[in-house]
Amino acid sequence: MSSTTVDTSSLPESPPEAPRGRRTNPWLTLIAVAIGLFMVNLDGSVVAIANPEIGRDLDASTADLQWVTNAYLIAMAALLILGGKLGDRLGRHTVYMVGTVGFTLASVAIGLSGSIEGVIAFRAAQGLFAALLIPNTLGLLRAVFPPRKFGMAVGLWAMVASCSTALGPIVGGLLIEHVTWESVFWINAPIGLFALVFSLLVLPKSKDSTGHHRFDVPGVILLAVGLVALIFGVVKGETWGWSSAGTLGSIAAGLAVLAFFCWYEARQEHPLLPMRLFRNRSLTIGTLVTAINFFVMLGVIFFVMLYLQNVRGFSPVEAGVRTLPFSLATVVAAPLGAALTQRFGPRVTMPAGMVLQAAASLWMLTWDAHSAFAAMWPPFLAIGLGVGMVMSASSDAIVGNAPRRDGGVAGGLQATSLQIGGALGTSVLVSLISGRVGSTLTGELTSAGVPANAVAGFEGAEDAVAMGVSPVSADMPAQLRAAVIEGSGNAFMNGVHSAVVVTAVLCAVGALLAGFGMRRASGPEATEA
Repeated sequence: MSSTTVDTSSLPESPPEAPRGRRTNPWLTLIAVAIGLFMVNLDGSVVAIANPEIGRDLDASTADLQWVTNAYLIAMAALLILGGKLGDRLGRHTVYMVGTVGFTLASVAIGLSGSIEGVIAFRAAQGLFAALLIPNTLGLLRAVFPPRKFGMAVGLWAMVASCSTALGPIVGGLLIEHVTWESVFWINAPIGLFALVFSLLVLPKSKDSTGHHRFDVPGVILLAVGLVALIFGVVKGETWGWSSAGTLGSIAAGLAVLAFFCWYEARQEHPLLPMRLFRNRSLTIGTLVTAINFFVMLGVIFFVMLYLQNVRGFSPVEAGVRTLPFSLATVVAAPLGAALTQRFGPRVTMPAGMVLQAAASLWMLTWDAHSAFAAMWPPFLAIGLGVGMVMSASSDAIVGNAPRRDGGVAGGLQATSLQIGGALGTSVLVSLISGRVGSTLTGELTSAGVPANAVAGFEGAEDAVAMGVSPVSADMPAQLRAAVIEGSGNAFMNGVHSAVVVTAVLCAVGALLAGFGMRRASGPEATEA
């Protein structure tokens, strides 16, 4: 086929297939997609709690456990935009339900696998089916809600997404302590079954006519290869080192392929990801701010759970309970952010949420290895409010600014930026903490009272301390043990302080981007212009 561009963006939108009969209530549609979204996000956050038990039960190495997370992340990130495109073309309700069924079956298979190789393989399958499910949740909402109510629907969607992610540590901790690690995945069976039955009853037939257009297979391949290489380099950066040839080569290759993908897509008549979407400045900035939002959210949650469990010694359930201010704040912030976005636009709500997160990050500079809960809950509250507000506003900026026929693709674009931001957040912040621990551990151990001749014996413990674990043993003298715990905790907090400075700076950048870069008024009309 010729590479000549045929721009059809100015043509009138083909209306979505009209909902028929009883399948016309948009709020029932919201409930249906919220159930599937809750299942996927809950599963994503409980796995971090389950990993230690998986390792002990299946005799898995640290590298194996990394792949339990990375296989899911890479498979999902590579296919999210494709999942949205399939929904736009084949039917969002159909693709959403295929994703729900597949995710549920893969979850059950993980618990039955009996080997770490099986867990990793079925986690990748989970990621594939999550990529079909997640983008079509927003695509379905975009198809059934009128513009004046879409913002509130997105706010409730964001509330479910935030709350389910935050509840993961509590639910996971309870299941692991009182049942087994397999139950963390088996719990998806009843949730998925209910989601499927309810969806069959209420979801509208929603798709957009594409005629006899050729499906963009080269675009699918280019996007998948580029995202896999980029995400792989990001998640391995902490292990290989950010300056290593493997890390730099993987990230550079991913960026090069993605750049070629953009060039190629701009010259296609029916592209997988229409480059015309990025003509809308609000959509583009919303995508960038979404990545920053989840860089901060997932990165901070990661090291906060290390701090609470490994440094402070709380159980998973106790740690989860102490992060309840975050969970409760997201419940309030998502609909509040949606209401504010409807009234003032994301140009106001998004910077406000970013500023709250920047303030929370700076507050964490006051934390030490013995901080009282009174010093913890204010930043938890501020981050929860900020994340919820930004999620509502950025969803409106991305999906609300896309033409209705591209609702699934826009949902996939948002979810892809979310995954990339989250992967960068955990990997980059863990690397920052590790580097700071390595440079300060010796000094902190000495200051805490560890004898100079004993300090050298802890030089190989940087990796453990970077995860909040003190390198002590049961036969260690009590005075030495206390000094090592004190020095290790202080070194870990030095790393946390470096990490939160970075998150504060990124939040400030996101606030400036949103406040000064977005249009005062936005909507799909701007994209179609």
